[in-house]
Amino acid sequence: MIRGEMAEILLDNILRLFSTEIFGKDKSAYYVGGEKKLISLIEAGKIESDKPVNVQNGKWHCNAAQVLLHCRCSRKKVKPKKRKR
Repeated sequence: MIRGEMAEILLDNILRLFSTEIFGKDKSAYYVGGEKKLISLIEAGKIESDKPVNVQNGKWHCNAAQVLLHCRCSRKKVKPKKRKR
């Protein structure tokens, strides 16, 4: 298990690496918890995004490092098994 200062260094390295990468709208919305949440983060200025081509189906470009900073835990909830009688 990674602890303390080493974890901070690794996180910093990951975010630096992803600062030059982009995610599309669907992937970004999945990581932050939904399209409404993504749009509110973009409007608040917490995630940089642009749409280089001004057409209806043009691809969004969202800064991957900023998306990862605002991601939420997406673990699937495990349902308890039913007991047999």
